[in-house]
Amino acid sequence: MRQIDFGARYLTAALVSAFLCTASAHAQTVQISDGVVRVGVIEDMSGVYADITGKGAVTGAQMAVEDFGGKVLGMPIEVVFADHQNKPDIAATTARKWFDNDKVDAILDVASSSPALAVLEIAKEKKKIITLSSPGSTRITNEVCGPFVVHWAYDSFAIANSTGKALVSQGFDSWYFVVADYAFGASLEKDTGDVVKAAGGKVVGATKHPVGTADFASVLLQAQSSKAKVVALANAGGDTINSIKQAAEFGLTSSGQKLSALAGFINDVHGLGLKEAQGLTITEASYWDMNDETRKWSKRFYDKVNAMPNMLQTGTYSSVLHYLKAVQAAGTDETEAVMKKMRELPVDDVFYKNGKIREDGRMVHDMYLFEVKKPAESKAPWDYYKLLATIPADQAFQPLSASRCPLVKK
Repeated sequence: MRQIDFGARYLTAALVSAFLCTASAHAQTVQISDGVVRVGVIEDMSGVYADITGKGAVTGAQMAVEDFGGKVLGMPIEVVFADHQNKPDIAATTARKWFDNDKVDAILDVASSSPALAVLEIAKEKKKIITLSSPGSTRITNEVCGPFVVHWAYDSFAIANSTGKALVSQGFDSWYFVVADYAFGASLEKDTGDVVKAAGGKVVGATKHPVGTADFASVLLQAQSSKAKVVALANAGGDTINSIKQAAEFGLTSSGQKLSALAGFINDVHGLGLKEAQGLTITEASYWDMNDETRKWSKRFYDKVNAMPNMLQTGTYSSVLHYLKAVQAAGTDETEAVMKKMRELPVDDVFYKNGKIREDGRMVHDMYLFEVKKPAESKAPWDYYKLLATIPADQAFQPLSASRCPLVKK
């Protein structure tokens, strides 16, 4: 009887141990709400910003998942994406459907400021995390900030602060703005104008144009007749390319005016060619050719997209990777716990080093002022930038003391 009793006790102990292991594994599983960590990006896949966001931003998100290992807390990671066609209502409807029906845990980029601002309000209503790399409006970390809203790669203040100061200091002290008529264009015009005036320059005028404009003749003629030393393009994507090409046709730059692409990207330079783009000043948060690590990652990206990445696309990569690290550290995909970890952990990846998410939702990091090379200076395709200056994180972005975000304690 003793031997039988002894074995029974061990059998019972084994059953209890197996039960506890199963219960523990179950407890770990249920921390991921539906067994999948699902993140979404809403981009311009077919319009004027497709080259600078679009497939490249989606690829950046997918590469982050790949580099993280494809799973978090043992659960699969899924990236979903949509084309908002540059329409805020489509972007907002997509976000609401994703949160309400499709079990999307977070939206980690929305191209263009107007659609992004619309989606931001849905995310705030649903208490979901949203990170934004593609839009540049400073409203995101000011009037419409939220506890789960993070502005990632850049904003109009950072561009204005570097480009505006640099050009005024070189004697280019009178400015005329060509402005895309939407939230980002207005923000870029205001922020750059403020910097120009603070540095001792003046703004002599501005003309707005619809997004997707094909004919810039009247706009550029007004800029040319202003005699401003700088004609600043507060637009992006196809609008920037078309306005630069047509400015060359009108002889704007050959007459002595300086053309500045305030929201220029390496894709724009590639589309234009160095002959037309040489001498442009462009501010970005990343560049593919900075070091061996960035070159290696960018080669993988190029093989998928047939283009080198810009800061919007590397920003999407960085934000998705950081989100997954926070889910891992929090042990859950629950919004508040993940956001807490996102703020605690430094942002540290191939492109963004020692980044930090402030209380207003601004992720601060170094920015870089580049000048587009002359054709003779370029050694290979996509070798387009030379570094003029590194703007430290604490100087690049709007100081927290100037924030209009209600979350910031004064």
